[in-house]
Amino acid sequence: MNDFIEQKIVSAVRGLITGRVNEIMLNWNFIIPLFEFCSYKGSTAITPTITLVSCEQTEKERIIKLDTYSMTISISTPENPESELYCYGYVYAFEKALNEDVTLGGIADRAVIVNKKYVPPKAPNCGDMWELVLTLRVVVEKMRSGE
Repeated sequence: MNDFIEQKIVSAVRGLITGRVNEIMLNWNFIIPLFEFCSYKGSTAITPTITLVSCEQTEKERIIKLDTYSMTISISTPENPESELYCYGYVYAFEKALNEDVTLGGIADRAVIVNKKYVPPKAPNCGDMWELVLTLRVVVEKMRSGE
């Protein structure tokens, strides 16, 4: 099967989230909804949205032939007294998992979190969702991406 590098990156991040990130959260002394990629909607599982786009390269990246991508992972969690804590926990677990595997299983040269955005509901107790938006920068050698 001839996967494009973009497919490989998204697949590697999905695997990291449903694998190591969930594993880290399972070891905590409190219950936090885990991640799943399915059509299930409920309070026991969260389905993140992953968006991948090419991003502007630095001059150095152009010279040494590196492709750069910006990946956004959006996580919405229903409002409850622990929603804010969940967002902080998700960031901690994702950062820890990514620091253990910055190459996404050898797919990328380096993936790093460049931005974290916590968005509370517009009004308290209105039924809106808490949202967490993680932005990653993923760098891949062009020779590797053309395989």
